[in-house]
Amino acid sequence: MSQVPRPGGASAAEVFDAVGARYEEVFADVPGQLEALDWLTGRLRPGARVLDVGSGTGRPAAETLVRAGFAVTGIDVSAEMVRLARRRVPGADFRQADVRAYRAPEGGYDAVCAFFPLLMMDQPEVETSLSAMASWVAPGGAFAMATVPGDVRNLDIEWMGHRVTVSSLAAADQLRVLEDAGLEVVHHHTALYRPHGPDAEPEPHLYVHAHRPG
Repeated sequence: MSQVPRPGGASAAEVFDAVGARYEEVFADVPGQLEALDWLTGRLRPGARVLDVGSGTGRPAAETLVRAGFAVTGIDVSAEMVRLARRRVPGADFRQADVRAYRAPEGGYDAVCAFFPLLMMDQPEVETSLSAMASWVAPGGAFAMATVPGDVRNLDIEWMGHRVTVSSLAAADQLRVLEDAGLEVVHHHTALYRPHGPDAEPEPHLYVHAHRPG
């Protein structure tokens, strides 16, 4: 059952401007994310164009992809995150942009990765944004994502000291949106992850690897 809408938390840009580099510390070494990056780097050719949605501080995703020889563009709603990422990963192109308004270049990308960028928006926007990201994957390209799954709409929670409003889709609906957008899901699983910090609680993470047939 969906949660009753209760909007009122800070915007994603405000929250991540305030969280800054602490996010990198609290969510360090997430096994499923590292596995997804290994999967991407193992299937892309040198020089492949990769879009990192919700690029954060640039670590670990953009940094890993740049080191593997790919041309990486990162987008994030937070000006502070973009500032940090440009310093940490100078080999990538980071831009302040909202995935809901972003327009991919003609031809799209050889790969798109999206690690937890859609949670602080309304449920219909989650579905629309997920479909848009899938549409940016060029024929033969790859897609990797992670999120906290659940049929939840506009739920107010406390997260890293901030009141935020979150939404998501159930795992089956996440997969349906990707498949409706023409991607083939080749792997998905859910795992519990405990963020670093004394008050952190374990949270479920859904990981999906998919590709667009060539």
